[in-house]
Order: sequence, then C-alpha cells, then structure tokens
Amino acid sequence: GGDHTITYPILQAVAEKHGPVGLVHVDAHTDTGDRALGEKIYHGTPFRRCVEEGLLDCSRVVQIGIRGSSYDPDPYKYCQDQGFRVVPAEECWSKSLVPLMAEVRKQMGDKPVYISFDIDGLDPAYAPGTGTPEIAGLTPAQALEIIRGCKGLNIVGCDLVEVAPMYDVSGNTALLAANLLFEMLCVLPGVKTM
Repeated sequence: GGDHTITYPILQAVAEKHGPVGLVHVDAHTDTGDRALGEKIYHGTPFRRCVEEGLLDCSRVVQIGIRGSSYDPDPYKYCQDQGFRVVPAEECWSKSLVPLMAEVRKQMGDKPVYISFDIDGLDPAYAPGTGTPEIAGLTPAQALEIIRGCKGLNIVGCDLVEVAPMYDVSGNTALLAANLLFEMLCVLPGVKTM
C-alpha cells in the first residue's frame, strides 16, 4: 500500500547502508517526472529524486511494463539518458518474461538490488484497485516471472505500492498484491522454499 512516494525515503535509508543500489522497477509509469502542481516530491517523481541524490546505480536500473500517460512528450528520454533499461509493456505482450529476467540477473550481478513494484504495472483487468490504471499491462503470471526471476539476486529491500482497495469491490487487487508480496519475501536472500 501507500503511493510510490514512499520508495524515495526507503531508498535513502537503503543507500545509506549499501551505497547506490540496482533497481528492478515494475510500473505503468517511469515515475521520473520533475514536478506536478509545483511539487518536486510526489508519486510521479521518486526515481528522479533518487537519481539526483545518487541513491541508484543507474547502470543497474530496469523498468518493466512502462506504458500509458505521461506529462512529457518523450517519457523514456530522461530514463535512457540516465542509463536505465526501459522495457515498455508492448515488448512484454503475449510472451514469457523468463528470458528477460535472465538478462536482468546478469545486469544486476551480485551487488545490492531493490525491487519496487507498482500494482498499476499489471493490467487493470487483474488489478483495478489503483489510482492510475493504464490498459494493456502485464499479467499476474508475468508478475510472478519477474519476481521469481529475481531469486538469487542480492535483494536488500522491496515494496509493492499504489494499491487502493476502495477502487476494487471484488478484492482481487488486494489479493493479488498480497500474493506478490509473499513471492517477494520468498526470493529474499537466505529464504528457503520448497
């Protein structure tokens, strides 16, 4: 729960202990805007603020599932200029993400990694309970492939954000979010699974 703003102070604390970290970021949006309504800190800016403070190892940032609306005519430019790998949603449609995650594991190496998962990375057919739904997103199976594909990485923290249960009377968004968080716990270093 919470909006994506919460990742910014978390990464400040994580970087204080581990230095700049790699990032596996699943989202419909890059969250690298500069400001909205005059504010520099809101749920669309956390990763720009993190770059500015040197909290991220930009050569080890991967953003998966990006699509939808933006305040910028070239929404990927800032990310690509920083060295992020941006994987738009259309590159994920109708296929397994296991091969992508093999590449991501190589890119991340054995250095510290943080996972940040915005529920709107998933298509609203599966997770409508969010404030900024965007059509044509990832499936729950692909979400599992991403998270399970992080097993073996030096994960130092993770979050799942932007769940708004009041927007989903079925309860499916909350159920999906809880299961994805469980999966994240299962891929933490040292966790034994069957």
